[in-house]
Amino acid sequence: MQTTSVTDKKSRKRVHHTVKDRLFRFLFEADREALLQLYNALNGTAYTDAAELQIVTIESVIYVVMKNDLAFVLAGTLNLYEHQSTYNPNMPVRFLIYLAEEYQKLVEQMGMSLYGTTRIPLPTPQCIVFYNGEEDAPDEEILKLSDSFTGREQKPDLELSVRMLNINYGHNNELLEQCSVLKEYAQFVAVSRQYMADGLDAQEAFGEAIDYCIGHGILYHVLKDYRAEVLGMLLEEFDVDKYERTIRMEGVEQGIEQGIEQGIEQGIEQGIEQLSALTSILLEQNRQQDLKRALKDKKYRDKLFGEFGL
Repeated sequence: MQTTSVTDKKSRKRVHHTVKDRLFRFLFEADREALLQLYNALNGTAYTDAAELQIVTIESVIYVVMKNDLAFVLAGTLNLYEHQSTYNPNMPVRFLIYLAEEYQKLVEQMGMSLYGTTRIPLPTPQCIVFYNGEEDAPDEEILKLSDSFTGREQKPDLELSVRMLNINYGHNNELLEQCSVLKEYAQFVAVSRQYMADGLDAQEAFGEAIDYCIGHGILYHVLKDYRAEVLGMLLEEFDVDKYERTIRMEGVEQGIEQGIEQGIEQGIEQGIEQLSALTSILLEQNRQQDLKRALKDKKYRDKLFGEFGL
């Protein structure tokens, strides 16, 4: 049976049994060799000593809500890696907050003063989002902090760029082939989604996916040795309540935007009220897919307005 390099005897000793971790983070924290392999694949380098990786992932209780997935220093670079299952245009803002915290920690570790006359050497930031959501996304997209600035007529004095890489199986094949753990993670996600598409609930789908992947040598050691922990992470990530709250929030926000656009012809207030009412009805009836379609398709939206007498 084919096995992976994930979680060899040395790395298994370093695994944190934290159910609330993300599986993505769990995999690469457990296997420094895999993290180094991922870095090499992203940067076209060939470093071989994983001991050179200095892990600096934010763990502070103060930042528990904003803690990042993976952060490490290597070869003069500060690498911040985030995994996202939903498209988030605010990632540059989040990375800005992460970087401020990371640089503060590094300056303190060096024992240098921000008020001194000696320039403080800082590692070059590399900010990357690994996206594996179900919405269509290109293989690579650059998200910029300046896209969030409101004063577009002024040249900003600050910029931050984030690479968003689509790691769904079938995308960025060259990258996945160069990092076996990333490839097998993408395979595991694809298998899990297939079981859900077949009608299984989350716990059953993840359980079947784990069994399938163990049988086919996909993330073999992690899934076999840490089955309970992995299942806990997956269910925590899936968390139906969080998912529904996110859909509700996004639906209302998008509904207001669509309402404003309709308001040009119908009156802003009427358009917002109409879209908000439709959003509430569809959410109450658990018709999230209809809501997503309605927000994108004007004809279908008008059809639903008629259906509900709006």
